[in-house]
Amino acid sequence: MKKTLKILGYTIGSIIGLILLLVLGIFLYLNISAGNIARKARALEFGEVKTLTIDGFTFRDLNKNRKLDVYEDSRKPIDDRVNDLLSQMTLEEKAGTMFITMVGINKDGSINEKPSLKDLFSLLETGTSKMLFMKHMNHLNILTGASTKAMAEWYNNLQKLEERSRLGIPVTLASDPRNHFSANPLASAFSGDMTQFPEPLGLAAIGDSLEVVEFGNIARQEYLALGIRVALHPQADLATEPRWIRINGTFGEDAHLASKLVGAYIKGFQGDSIGPNSVVCMVKHFSGGGPQKEGIDPHLEIQKGQAYPGNNFNYHLLPFEAAFRAGAAEIMPYYGVPTGQTSEDVGFSFNKDIITGLLRDKYHFDGIVCTDWGIVSDMTIFGKKIIPARAWGMQNASEEERVLKIINAGVDQFGGEAVPEIVVKLVKDGKVPMERIDNSVRRLLKMKFRLGLFDNPFVDVENAVKVVGNAKFKAAGDLAQRKSIVLLKNDTINKKPVLPLKKGIKIYIKNIDAAKAAKFGTVVDKPELADIAIIRLQTPSEILPNSGILGRLMRAGDLDFKGKEKEEILALLAKVPTIVDIYLSRPAVIPEISAASKGLFATFGASDEALLDVIFGNFNPQGKLPVEMPSSMEAVRKQKEDVPYDSENPLYKFGFGLSY
Repeated sequence: MKKTLKILGYTIGSIIGLILLLVLGIFLYLNISAGNIARKARALEFGEVKTLTIDGFTFRDLNKNRKLDVYEDSRKPIDDRVNDLLSQMTLEEKAGTMFITMVGINKDGSINEKPSLKDLFSLLETGTSKMLFMKHMNHLNILTGASTKAMAEWYNNLQKLEERSRLGIPVTLASDPRNHFSANPLASAFSGDMTQFPEPLGLAAIGDSLEVVEFGNIARQEYLALGIRVALHPQADLATEPRWIRINGTFGEDAHLASKLVGAYIKGFQGDSIGPNSVVCMVKHFSGGGPQKEGIDPHLEIQKGQAYPGNNFNYHLLPFEAAFRAGAAEIMPYYGVPTGQTSEDVGFSFNKDIITGLLRDKYHFDGIVCTDWGIVSDMTIFGKKIIPARAWGMQNASEEERVLKIINAGVDQFGGEAVPEIVVKLVKDGKVPMERIDNSVRRLLKMKFRLGLFDNPFVDVENAVKVVGNAKFKAAGDLAQRKSIVLLKNDTINKKPVLPLKKGIKIYIKNIDAAKAAKFGTVVDKPELADIAIIRLQTPSEILPNSGILGRLMRAGDLDFKGKEKEEILALLAKVPTIVDIYLSRPAVIPEISAASKGLFATFGASDEALLDVIFGNFNPQGKLPVEMPSSMEAVRKQKEDVPYDSENPLYKFGFGLSY
C-alpha cells in the first residue's frame, strides 16, 4: 500500500512537473516570439522627431523631411492640416488609424513588448511596437495601471516611440473609468492613486448636475496629467431592467435625471469646446443598452438580445440627445441586438439603420463612432478560443464579412481589435472605396489635432504626481461618497430613532475595517456583547449557467439572498439590533432584511469611513434612490425590460430617501 502511494506520489509529482515545464516552455516561446516581433517592428522605425525652426517658426518635424509640412504647422486651420496629412498616408496607415485595442504597461514605466507572468493580461496583447510600426495603429486603450509617476513616464515613452513612425502621428490614449470607489471588473480600470468618487449611480443618488461637473473636471485633470485623452464613458444607458449587471455604471432608470447628469458629465470632461485641455467622452452604449432580455448582458454568449415589450425604444434615446446637445465627441454602440426595432436583427455596430439611419441622419452626429470591444475577432490564448467575438447576429460570418458590415453601417473605428489588414484587403479587393476609409480617418485625425496632440503630446511627470489624487481632489471625492449615501430606514427603540448612533457604544461589525470602526465605538468580537451591529452587504449575484469566462467576472442572475447566506444574515439581525448597509451594484430584493433591520442604508461606492460618518451623525444623509428596489423576484420577472419604475409594490420607490 505504501509502495502504491509512493508510486502514485511520483506519478502526480511527475504530471505537475510536466505541466509546469509546459507552461514555462510556452511562456519562453511567447517571450522569444514577442522579442523577435519587437525587433522586426523596431526595424521599421524612421528615426527621432527633431524640432526645427524655419523663417522664425519652430515646429516638430514629424515626417523627418526637414521641411515644414502643412500638418506640422500649428498656425494652419485644422481641416487643412488633416487634409495634408491624409494625402501623405498610405492605405496601411489609414487602416491602422481605424483600430484601437488594449496596451500593457510595465510597472517601472517602460514599454511592454513581451508577455509577463506578473501581468496575465499581457498574454493577450499584440505587443506595443508591433501595433505601432507593423499595424500602424495610433489609438490605444490602457486597462491596467501603475504608480502615477510610472504611468506618466510610460505615456511619454510611448509617445517617444511613436514619434519614430514614418509620419509621427501621436498616440491617442483611452481608458475606462478610473475615478470610482468600486466597480464592475470589466467596466472599470485600475484606479491607482486617482481620486475616488461614488459610482455614476451614486452621483445620480446625489442628483446635482454641479456635483457631476465637478467630478468630471477633477477626473479630466487627472486623466490629462497621465496623457489619457479619451474617456470610454459615460454610460447613458437607462437601468430599466434591474437584473442587468451594468447598472452601477448608469445614472439610474429615469431618463430625465440621466439626461441632466450625462450632459453635466460631458461638460466636466470636455469643457465648453474641445481643445488641448479636454478629455473627450465616448458616450455609450447607443442607442441604449439597458433593456436586455431577462437582464442578461450581451458580453455573455447566452445573451438574448434587447427587449422592448413596452414599446419604449425612444425613451432610451433621451440621454443620448442630451449628450449630443452637450457636444459629445464620440459614440460607442453596444453589443446587443435591438430585437424587432430595425430592418434586421443584428448588433448595433453592424446595424446600418442604427448607425447611419438614426445616429448620422436623424441626429446629424458627425463625430467618431467606435464599436464596443471585440466584435470581430475571437479572443485566444495559445491558439485556443477563450472568449468568442460578440458578433451577435453575425456569428456565422467571417471576420472579413464582419468588418465590411461594420464599415457599411457607418462606423469609424474598431474597438478591442488589431486587424487593420482586413480593411486593407477590402479596399484592394474593391469592396470598400478609399473615399469611405478617408471619411473615417479624417474624423479620427481631426480629433487628434483638436486635442493638440500633434503640437505637444507629452505630459509633465512632476506635475502628474502633484495633480493625481491631491488632497483637494480626494476631499471632494470623499464628500461625494457621503452625499450619495441613501438612508432607507430609521427604526425606533424606546420610541427614539436609532440613528444617528451615539459614539462610544459597543459595536459588532461585519465587512467593515475594525480600525476604522474603533474610532467611533468599542469593537467587540461577538454579537451578544454588542449594543448594536453594523454590517455591509452587496446585491447578490450568481454565475449564470453556460456563461463562459466572462460570466465568472460578470456575475448576474437573481437579486435576492438565498439559503444559508440569507439565514445567517437574518439570524444576526434577530440576535442584536443591526444597521445594514447594502452596496447596490444592482437593485437588491431584501424585504425580510429590511423588516428585521433597525437601520438600512443603500450605498453606491463609499468607504467605511464615509458610511460610519453618516451612521454616527457626522454627516446627515441626503441621497435619493436612483432606482426602484423591488419587493420580490416575482415582481422583477413581471417588469418590462424597457420601462422605468414599473415594479409592483416596490419595497422602496425611485427617489426615496430619508434624513435625520
